Amino acid sequence: MQGQLWIVAAPSGGGKTSLIAEAVRVLDDVVESVSHTTRPARPGEIEGVHYFFVPPERFQAMIDADGFLEYAQVFHNAYGTAAAQVDALLATGKDVILSIDWQGAQQVIARRPDTRSVFLLPPSLDVLRERLTARGQDNPAVVEKRMAEAEEQISHFSAFEFVIVNEVFAQAAGELQALITTDRLRRTRREQDLQPLLARLGQ
Repeated sequence: MQGQLWIVAAPSGGGKTSLIAEAVRVLDDVVESVSHTTRPARPGEIEGVHYFFVPPERFQAMIDADGFLEYAQVFHNAYGTAAAQVDALLATGKDVILSIDWQGAQQVIARRPDTRSVFLLPPSLDVLRERLTARGQDNPAVVEKRMAEAEEQISHFSAFEFVIVNEVFAQAAGELQALITTDRLRRTRREQDLQPLLARLGQ
């Protein structure tokens, strides 16, 4: 069975990293796509695990060759999802999750209309601010900037096929996993694998 491409998007602090990691841990044949980037590796980051680190010239060559499903420039660095890498994983029957923002999601969906997309909403802006503050990674000014960016991201939630409210982690994780496992029962995904059974049933 061919794998399914998924997008999971959320504002910063929305919990997508943890929810995707839990889906990969719990479900068989689910992987998260690894992006290419031109930024240098940070301490502890592993090539091919956290990112594929490439020089700007290589990244541009991939753009020129139409090699990305989506890409974006973020300040002085570029990030992108390589089509060949995703397609190779899908061909092995693995479901592939892309962790990207709404702009990247629109690029992917334009190229691959059969992509399933999920947006994670926080239960409230106050809770989102508490989560960002509790991470202890940013000063108050950065937190406020992230909140403004979050409201912009949230305003595009209607562009996604599914919406999960991440209030209780276990519930949200279960809902994401249920979407993935239920999608595997679609007739159009199972038809080839079902051919021997259908033949025995006289179909």
